[in-house]
Amino acid sequence: MTVRSCVHPSGQFVYGVHTPAYQVANLRENDCVEPLGAFSDDNPYLNQVNFPEGDLRVDQADAVYEIVNPFPFRGVTYISSAWAAPRAVNPSVIKLPQPQAVSMRQALQGLLPAGAAQDMQRSFALLPETVLLALAATSTDPEDLVALAAMSCEFLRDGSGEPVGLRYDESASGLVRAKILRRDLFEVVVNNRHLPENYRKVMVLRPGVQGGSEIVGEYRDAVQKCHVFEYLRRNSYIPWGHYAANMADDAVRYSTANLSEADMQGLRHLYYQRTFLHLAAQLGLPLPPGRKAMTRAELEKLRQAVVKALREKDAQDLSFTATLWGWNYGFDFSASGYRLHASHQQIHQQYAMLPQTVSAWHHGGQAANDPVSSYACGDLVAEFCARYQEETGCDFFSTYLKAIRNNRRMDGMENENTSLVVYEDEGVMLFVPKAQTSQWELQIMPLGEVGNILEADGATRASLDRALLIAQKLLARLGARLVSSIEYSSRITAKQGGQRLLYALLPKLPYSMGAFSEAQLRWVNSHFPEDFAAACRLHLPMVLDTLEKEGGGGA
Repeated sequence: MTVRSCVHPSGQFVYGVHTPAYQVANLRENDCVEPLGAFSDDNPYLNQVNFPEGDLRVDQADAVYEIVNPFPFRGVTYISSAWAAPRAVNPSVIKLPQPQAVSMRQALQGLLPAGAAQDMQRSFALLPETVLLALAATSTDPEDLVALAAMSCEFLRDGSGEPVGLRYDESASGLVRAKILRRDLFEVVVNNRHLPENYRKVMVLRPGVQGGSEIVGEYRDAVQKCHVFEYLRRNSYIPWGHYAANMADDAVRYSTANLSEADMQGLRHLYYQRTFLHLAAQLGLPLPPGRKAMTRAELEKLRQAVVKALREKDAQDLSFTATLWGWNYGFDFSASGYRLHASHQQIHQQYAMLPQTVSAWHHGGQAANDPVSSYACGDLVAEFCARYQEETGCDFFSTYLKAIRNNRRMDGMENENTSLVVYEDEGVMLFVPKAQTSQWELQIMPLGEVGNILEADGATRASLDRALLIAQKLLARLGARLVSSIEYSSRITAKQGGQRLLYALLPKLPYSMGAFSEAQLRWVNSHFPEDFAAACRLHLPMVLDTLEKEGGGGA
């Protein structure tokens, strides 16, 4: 087939296998042989192997698997057989170690009197800024972090010395800003979960401390101790504003390991609620009264009213027709000054609605005759599905699901680890894609023909929420600390063309942050997808047991 995808119309995966054998002409003129060091018996170790005499012949290099992504706009994945083979024998080794405990206070114990925090702060002041940043990011000692926090900003304190707020300045123009003394140090230390929560609360968690973004929604479940605020980001890099659902300051969650099912329901409830209200307003439907969160039953009733109105009215009149949802989980910062992931460790998700078109202009301020289509990543899926149908005569997602069910290993091994499926219920499947674009990528897909959240009924939405939580908890158990999650969805106005809602969870691993290969959409993996699925399934019983003990919850 001419369309580039690993999903063959037969319902099987298709991929390439490189078995390299080649010759290399030696064009080097000089030998630069010298000792690299010595063995334990003092005999020298030379770099002789780096300077061969003649041409080279590579008879059998390691096999490399080349798997075009199911969606060709996401590139190609390469798996080295030499790297993946050990993990195929024992998938349980696919795991990151827990960070080690770090304490500058203990390291300086012999120099400072016990409990001399002020002396420790003076000692810290002598350290280079890069060392302070590294310590702020990695220390597990609350006393270290309290000293660093005091160096980063000015606190208001109560009679016992505990922080109760920040010191603020007001400019001549009326702009109010907190007195941050060292911006990078402030951001890094406040994102360290070992900083005592009373410090984090006054520095970054209390509503309003991060700025004037209005809180326009709220989800609260007192029984499950869940509380989520919805902030409006009015001057957003996403045109027309976007929303952020943040765990509130009385329900602090810095780790997905601590995120409950009620928390996930709350975060996602605000996304569903805002989207359905936005669509209802565009269609002129009566809206529920303000200053009150909708119940799940009310939300489903509103969704059904929007679906009914779309059938009866001209849906092409909708200006905003696509959803955007994303989640950057985890914060990290290098001592050299590079922020490595999200802006804040406190768990939050972001979402918006995107317009169908945007007004177009030529240079010089001349208006174009026709608007241009506004970008939504789900449109790339829709375009590919249409092309796949046209070229193969097959519905892509049905064929993709069949290929996942029919999956076989690429290395020819016959063992119990042949499945890509990690978890499945009546509504959705959590699986490892055959061509991962992150070393540990997971995906979630509805089993039915659901293209966007408006087409997802209450049961399907609950399945999606639970699968997202399970996926994040599995990644947390494997040691992932930075995870980006995105949603690919169909346009609300799209006629049902087989496109299904798809979520991709993309962990960043310490040695796979991205380089020139990834810039070309060439994704390099050190394991077979089946073995990562097996590694996830090893932890699935513990995750499900934890959720069962917590119970469901929610209003």
